[in-house]
Amino acid sequence: MKIYTKTGDKGYTSLIGGVRVPKYHLRIEAYGTVDELNSHLGLIRDHDIAESYREILKEIQDRLFTIGAALASDPEKSQMKIPDLLQEDIQMLEKEIDRMSNFLPELKHFILPGGMISASSCHIARCICRRAERITVHLSEESFVDEKVIIYLNRLSDYLFVLARKLCYDDGIDDILWIPRT
Repeated sequence: MKIYTKTGDKGYTSLIGGVRVPKYHLRIEAYGTVDELNSHLGLIRDHDIAESYREILKEIQDRLFTIGAALASDPEKSQMKIPDLLQEDIQMLEKEIDRMSNFLPELKHFILPGGMISASSCHIARCICRRAERITVHLSEESFVDEKVIIYLNRLSDYLFVLARKLCYDDGIDDILWIPRT
């Protein structure tokens, strides 16, 4: 199979189900942003982090492929069976957030992104995740989107925030507090 098909040379692409849409279509923006997020999670996995974090991130990447497939499908025309996102996938994120939070000091201030490269990468991924969520919410106002997709993206951004803090904590690095000028 060739990597290039030339079918998108005029600025249109196909959704799963065959419908052709412009490449700026909201559905393309949604799954493209999820793909961008997935790539950043791969970058985080490539950092020197504990294997347990890598395993969770790989599972999350798999779920993001599921989400991408759902977002790439024309809900009215696609006959293809798309894997389901499950409530248990959301619960896994919540469980991991709670587990990591048990180690972390209570937040009494906003924190600035940073501390170490892997944590900064988590903050970048968190911002991309929030953008993917915003675009997906917008899409859901125009077309069917499984509500679990929006919930998952919302929890994932929380997970990435907590993971950034936990990576710093594991390396003995304090949160960088934002103390507003008075």
